[in-house]
Order: sequence, then structure tokens, then C-alpha cells
Amino acid sequence: MRLRVFHARTTAQALSQARTALGEDALILTTRRAQGGVEVTAAAPIEDEATERVAPLAPRRAAPDQTLVAALRAHGVPEPRAEVLAANGSLSSGLSGVLGFAPLPLGPGMVLLLCGPPGAGKTLTAAKLATRLRIEGAAPAVIAADGRRAGAVDQLAAYTRLLGLNLVVAPDIARLAKAIARRPMDAPTLVDMAGIDPFCEQDGTELAALIEAVGAAAALVLPAGTDAIEAEDIAAAMAARGVRHLLPTRLDLARRIGAVVAAAAAGDLALAEAGTGAGATDGLTTLDPATLEAWLLAPPSARRSLRKDVMA
Repeated sequence: MRLRVFHARTTAQALSQARTALGEDALILTTRRAQGGVEVTAAAPIEDEATERVAPLAPRRAAPDQTLVAALRAHGVPEPRAEVLAANGSLSSGLSGVLGFAPLPLGPGMVLLLCGPPGAGKTLTAAKLATRLRIEGAAPAVIAADGRRAGAVDQLAAYTRLLGLNLVVAPDIARLAKAIARRPMDAPTLVDMAGIDPFCEQDGTELAALIEAVGAAAALVLPAGTDAIEAEDIAAAMAARGVRHLLPTRLDLARRIGAVVAAAAAGDLALAEAGTGAGATDGLTTLDPATLEAWLLAPPSARRSLRKDVMA
């Protein structure tokens, strides 16, 4: 509030002065006789009282650790994301605060679609997951839905024969939906999808319809060495179709793995594990904030030994 005192010969004159100076909304606080006339004390609200107050201090975000920023920049992580990740005291803290981490949905009766661009490593990833589930005592159903790539079915058939699993071939959406409907409910179902163009409207619509129709979960399979900006675009497009997980491949072969961070953040995709070798029995590594931090900060020459340490 703003206070002013006005003097005049009459009350009417004093009130007129107050309203002229403070506006028609002026509040008359006191009126009393004074030497030579009348004294009026008036007040007016400040137009924007917030400007008179001391603004509350906004929480200060810690300055980014420039060493971590440089390391993330070297991996191709886009600058804004690198600064946010490096401003949490440690990289693992930044990763856990920005990215999601969750196990792949591989319970009994669940359906996991492995989808992504052609050549991303979906078939080998399906074989690795089937092998691990078999070792753990489960007998997953495996469906080969890649009718476009020559040899894709043969490659997966070789693995399933060794594992003692039946392979169902469903090269189109109609047969795939029927195969999923007939799946066993005591084990998970793995579907090796055909490679799709993430930016193709028809491919995306078919994928979204399948996810919704059969209640499947979908994981984007993407090489870790993909350009980070390209990975952001792919992840965002796939997330818009209902994909909720990210499964990077060839983590051990890529010198720059900023695509993993960029894609997970852009698509809000949960990380669970990554391909870290060609072996079906030991080619997957669980991803958590600490493990991903180690991969991001280790020099390329140390990646293979890191994979062995993680697997041990």
C-alpha cells in the first residue's frame, strides 16, 4: 500500500486531491482538522504489489559438471540433455532422474514385440531372450513375423531347434494376430517383427493397431551407435505408436552411445537391458543407472572388459 497525507482548506478539497493523486480507488484512512483547514490520510494499492515484494528465490539447480558434460558430448548426447544429466552430483543420479529403467515384461502369457528399423538386431535379440528364458526354466513361444528379410526365419529356426522350442511363422498381420491369440498362457511370447520405417504412416498404424488389439508390450530395438538426433526422432515416432521400452543393441561395438540416452529420453522409453555381444547365452547386459554410467564413462578400449565385469 502507498500512504499520502493531503492538506486543504475544506474536506472536499482534500478528498479531491487524494483521488487525483491516488486514483478513484484510494482508501480514505483518516480525516481530521488541522491548522488552517483539514488533513486527510489516504492510501492506494500498488498496481502490481508483487513488484514490491521480494520474489521468492527459485531453487537453484547445481551447475553442470563440465567433465561429465564433455564426456556426454563426446558420445553425441545433445547439449541440453548433457547439461541436465551432469547437474545432479553424479552421472548415475542424473540418469535415474531423467530416464526410466524397468524390466522387460516377460511374465507368463505376456507378449513382447521386438520392433524397429531393418537390421537393428531384432532376430538375434529374440534368440538371446529365448535362450535366457529357456535356461531359467521357461518355454517361451517364439513367433517369426519377419516375412520381408531373406533368411530371417531360418536364423531364428536354428536357435529354436537348439532350444527345443517350436517356432511359429506369421509373415503378415492377420496370421500374426491369430498366432498371438493361440499363444500358451504359462510362458511369455516373443515376436520377431519385420523391420519397419518409423516414419511410415502405414507401418506405424499397423504396429499401433497390433499393440492395442492383442494387448502386447513393444520394445524398440535400436543399435547403440545410431546418430543421437536420428535416434531421438525414431524413438519419438515409435513411442507415439505405443512402444514403451528401448533395447539397444551392439553396445560393445559402438564408440559413441549417446543414442541410448537420447532415444530413451525423447520417447520416454524404459531401459531394461542391452545387447553386448554376439553370444546367445551371454549377449545381454542388464541396464541400470550405474551400469549405463560405466558404459558412458569408460574409454572405448575398456568396453569389452567392462562387459565381462558386468556379466560376472
